[in-house]
Amino acid sequence: MAPPASTPILRSQSRERLSKTTCVRPRRLYPAVSAGTEALATRGAASGEGPGRPGPLQDETLGVVSVPSQWRGIQGTRGETKSCQTASIATAEVSVQARKHADAEVQTDPLVPVRVLSPSQQDSPRLAAFLQRVEDLVIRELNKNRHSHAFDGFEVNWTEQQQTVSCLHTLYYPPAQGQGLHVTSISWNTTGSVVACAYGRLDDGDWSMLKSFVCTWNLDRRSLSPQQPAAVVEVPSAVMCLAFHPSQPAIIAGGLYSGEVLVWDVSRQEDSLLWRTGLTDDTHTDPVYQVVWLPGPRFSHLFQLLSVATDGKVLLWQGLGTGLLQLTEGFALAVQQLPRNTKLKKSTRGEMEVGVTAVDFSSFDPSLFVVGTEGGFPLKCSLAAEEAALMRMPSSVPLRAPAQFTFSPQGGPIYSVSCSPFHRNLFLSAGTDGHVHLCSMLQAQPLMSLLLSHKYLFAVRWSPVRPLVFAAASGEGDVLLFDLQKSSQKPTISIKQTQDESPVYCLEFNSQQTQLLAAGDARGNVKIWQLSTEFTEQGPREVEDLDQLVTEAAT
Repeated sequence: MAPPASTPILRSQSRERLSKTTCVRPRRLYPAVSAGTEALATRGAASGEGPGRPGPLQDETLGVVSVPSQWRGIQGTRGETKSCQTASIATAEVSVQARKHADAEVQTDPLVPVRVLSPSQQDSPRLAAFLQRVEDLVIRELNKNRHSHAFDGFEVNWTEQQQTVSCLHTLYYPPAQGQGLHVTSISWNTTGSVVACAYGRLDDGDWSMLKSFVCTWNLDRRSLSPQQPAAVVEVPSAVMCLAFHPSQPAIIAGGLYSGEVLVWDVSRQEDSLLWRTGLTDDTHTDPVYQVVWLPGPRFSHLFQLLSVATDGKVLLWQGLGTGLLQLTEGFALAVQQLPRNTKLKKSTRGEMEVGVTAVDFSSFDPSLFVVGTEGGFPLKCSLAAEEAALMRMPSSVPLRAPAQFTFSPQGGPIYSVSCSPFHRNLFLSAGTDGHVHLCSMLQAQPLMSLLLSHKYLFAVRWSPVRPLVFAAASGEGDVLLFDLQKSSQKPTISIKQTQDESPVYCLEFNSQQTQLLAAGDARGNVKIWQLSTEFTEQGPREVEDLDQLVTEAAT
């Protein structure tokens, strides 16, 4: 440490002691000293008389000597600066949305206490006189209103009715159209979402060796492509008719021009064929024009398959595990066994059998059915018939004669019959004479005959929801919708299916999605029509109006 500036370097008492010592140059202890220190050392050395000779000492006052601290410098270089930071705190913002709610208020009339007038406040004589004067008039008007029918059939409807019929889809299969095939039959599956069509030929010619197709489209799929069916089944012979299973949505039966009956499962990609009749003595020998699924025997969940053909046979089949359809019951229609309640035309075939071209079952009696024939007359038949058929046909089961009643003939072969789902005795028939006959099971003559086309009528169907509505397919390319509540002489609306007047061969209402109607034509197209509400909403007295129409037509 340097001494303070006010302190002398040597005191007077030490002068003699210092004069006796030899002045020695101080050795540098630090590499860096101040200029004052260096001058002091030099000056002390020069005052001597020579080496080893003492020199006089003199008092001097020197400047302050400052020696920097090396220790502090070393410690300062070791210093470190540090900071302390806590870990970052994670934060998140969450919002809560309350559920939707609605406020509803109920306003009631304020409760007014009933005030009973005292006897003194009532004008009894005047009130009694008034009531006596109007009593007869009020009773007379009430009786009149009670017997009035002014508001019969009136129904309040707050929804706006749709007045148009529009085409939702036009479905087709290009390879079938390329072969010039017709849509010969249409069927909806049990869910009402899938429509199937059969391709074949209905004009002249031998088409037994012509390859054809069965195609299905699922209308509920978003990926619906009109020209790409969801399933395609190639068939070695022209398909004349189709029918979806009543409870299995992917199983469908078909009748072929060759006389065979086949059953497919269209959900199977590789091999869709489940059963077939095969070429046996039980197989039809003529084209199969219609197939119908029927409930099996009592206490059985299985279904039987009925087929009709122009060979005069009506056959019932049951599927086996071996892939074959086994014949369980058989019927045959022979001219000699037809009821003689009407004059029939002679058979142009010169044969005993009566060719069957159409069939439909009653909704009220599962054993009762009506067939249309090549001779132009409908027949009422029963599955419960016991009389043996006179026709000598090879068969593994005895054939019975089912005919019970013969109706008046039309002007040509009957292509379609349809039993009413709302009246146990009514059915429709349509054929090559262009007429639709409204018939009753109880009389031979038709109740009504409507000329709807100057060409053939190929199909007729009752609506599943409107008792007075039916549809017909004409050979002029039209789909005709009839509402007997509006007119019993002309169709309510005529829909143009084909622009070149190609025939419409088949049509079917959708029993699940009742606003849909499918129709197939000779161009190979299947059109899905959306019906307006006037054809799908039943009035409050429609069934009664149908009964009244039948009563008036029968008298």
